[in-house]
Amino acid sequence: MASSSSGSTTESSQSSFIVSLFSSSVATKIVIGITGLALFIYLITHIAGNLLIFLGPTAFNQYSHTLVSNPLIPVIEIGLLAIFLIHIYKAVRMFLGNQQARPVAYVQKKSAGARSRKSLASTTMIVSGLWLLIFVIIHVKQFKYGADYVESGSGYRDLYRLEMENFSNPLLVVFYVLSMFIVGSHLWHGVASAFQSLGASDSSDVGEEGTWTALVLKGGKVAAVLIAGAFIVIAIWAHVIGRHQS
Repeated sequence: MASSSSGSTTESSQSSFIVSLFSSSVATKIVIGITGLALFIYLITHIAGNLLIFLGPTAFNQYSHTLVSNPLIPVIEIGLLAIFLIHIYKAVRMFLGNQQARPVAYVQKKSAGARSRKSLASTTMIVSGLWLLIFVIIHVKQFKYGADYVESGSGYRDLYRLEMENFSNPLLVVFYVLSMFIVGSHLWHGVASAFQSLGASDSSDVGEEGTWTALVLKGGKVAAVLIAGAFIVIAIWAHVIGRHQS
């Protein structure tokens, strides 16, 4: 009986240890980093596919049909949703934890010097993240669950027409472009921060040109500009084309 009780206590202690380990600040940063990089990779593939819109309706609708016809897509979408929700949950928990640890805000924020990575992007990550949560909900409703047009001839869903119609609305274009600037801001700090959380940078070489950390920082910023910029160009181009077609 004593042995059974001892075993139960050991299992309970192990479970508590695992939970506390997963909830630790270090583990939280690692989870945020991994999920963030996964979402970053998704954005790269997403913009690569969306750029096919410049090739016209046939190419774009063929691509989208091939994509949604893949039987693995529902599984991938569920996994992507899980990653997205985990990323948000852990980020919010870390933000609230930091706020509780420092209940009194600084009267004045001062620059940490030339070697600091603090920026507008880094200090507004939670705000930009919550904005993007709202944007994703609207975006999915507008495009994934939008009007189900059918392309004549192929019988494929006409997502090209749907995109042109959606972006013919100037208010949606303004909201979309603003959201893409926020995506860029989030990636500007988030990509490098994710790599740092996973140990891919050395805090001792901050600001040194030619180092791995400097390359990660620059690479993240370049990716932020290219991804956000590409989405903005698509929205504005589709708005102009959509107006001419309507």
